[in-house]
Amino acid sequence: MSIFGSMKTAVSGMNAQANKLSTVSDNIANVNTTGYKSASTSFSSLILPSGGGNYNSGSVETNVSYSVTQQGDTISTSSSSNLSIQGAGFFVVQGADGKTVLTRAGDFTPDANGNLVNSAGYTLMGYSYQSGAPAVVVNGFDGLIPINVNQNGLANQESTSGSFTGNLNSNATAVTDATTLPSKNGAGGATVTANTQKSSVVGYDKLGNTVMYDIYYTKTSAASPGNPTATPPVPATQDKWEVTVYRNDDASKTGGTSFPYSSGPVATTDITFDANGNQVGTAGKFTITDPKTGGSIVMDMTAMTQKATDFSSKGSTNGQAASPVTGVTIDKSGVVYANYKSGDPKPIYQIPLATVASPDKLTLLSGNVYQASAESGVTVTSFANSNGLGYIQSNSLEASNVDLAGQLTDMIQAQKSYTANSKVFQTGSDLMDVLVNLQR
Repeated sequence: MSIFGSMKTAVSGMNAQANKLSTVSDNIANVNTTGYKSASTSFSSLILPSGGGNYNSGSVETNVSYSVTQQGDTISTSSSSNLSIQGAGFFVVQGADGKTVLTRAGDFTPDANGNLVNSAGYTLMGYSYQSGAPAVVVNGFDGLIPINVNQNGLANQESTSGSFTGNLNSNATAVTDATTLPSKNGAGGATVTANTQKSSVVGYDKLGNTVMYDIYYTKTSAASPGNPTATPPVPATQDKWEVTVYRNDDASKTGGTSFPYSSGPVATTDITFDANGNQVGTAGKFTITDPKTGGSIVMDMTAMTQKATDFSSKGSTNGQAASPVTGVTIDKSGVVYANYKSGDPKPIYQIPLATVASPDKLTLLSGNVYQASAESGVTVTSFANSNGLGYIQSNSLEASNVDLAGQLTDMIQAQKSYTANSKVFQTGSDLMDVLVNLQR
């Protein structure tokens, strides 16, 4: 047995407990740090070979690990740019040095340029919708750009498609006088009969101007079985409706009717129904060609039916009027939407999430961020709610997962163990004094 050996063992014990006290200190200092993951110290013994009646005391080694996979509590906030991840995954962020790393700290706020930056100065990265719905790069960070919520200026979208649903009354009277059809636009002074139904829909031109279109429905023929034995044979017919579309601002401003319009129809088609009141053929899908806007709208009315009930019509077009951005919202899949004063929200970015095979083995860097290592495995990127990743919750933050009561308990244990090891060292020192004094 070596007295020096026991003293060195005591020193290693004190160092080990000092390491544990250091992790406890870090954890307590970061108990309120957003997304912080607690550190812990584990101990392992180092045994030296012994033989005969002699025992060689070894030492103790420490290993520090982080409970990265343990999620902290969720805290509600009033900021829509504050984000938390409910489940597995990390935000992809970029530091001022251009290095891309991972974090769970979602306390993002817009900086002077409108980029979302957290309290550690890391910028949130995502994919742009500028070229359509983005595709994720699963094995890298290519294509990621800073999420910018400073959406200035006006935005508009030209209408290119629309659809209608509803019903045309099968008991309507067929109009036989062609001069009264809407497609004739009041030719010869004739007016449209009461058997014609009307609805309107709003579209948008290239500059975001609102354009209203009047749509007229007129039954032009009723179904009949025909007479194939007559001379000449009379063919069977089906219910047929004429659909005619005009620009509303071309309507007549005098008299009790919109006819005649100052310009001709921008679309006309004939839709046919079978004996069950369902459309036959594809004429219900037609194109509105507007010479004044230079645009075209593909209108789909194939869902319209003809049943023995009142006329009804409901439809819409895509597109958006020129409107300023009033703010942004972020949904659970990480899509960042620009909200407009009028019109539907528009997706502008999508926030990806990243993960590794062993998150607890990630390398921790300053700023509460992580970097992949050989032990953690390579980084895999995907979108929220896919490939085992969690979802993104706005107006919330993930709190530190530090258990303060547990840390205080660990601190007391480390203190007592350090004191005990120091007593071993002191005893060894006293024994050395005895040996030294034997010469007197």
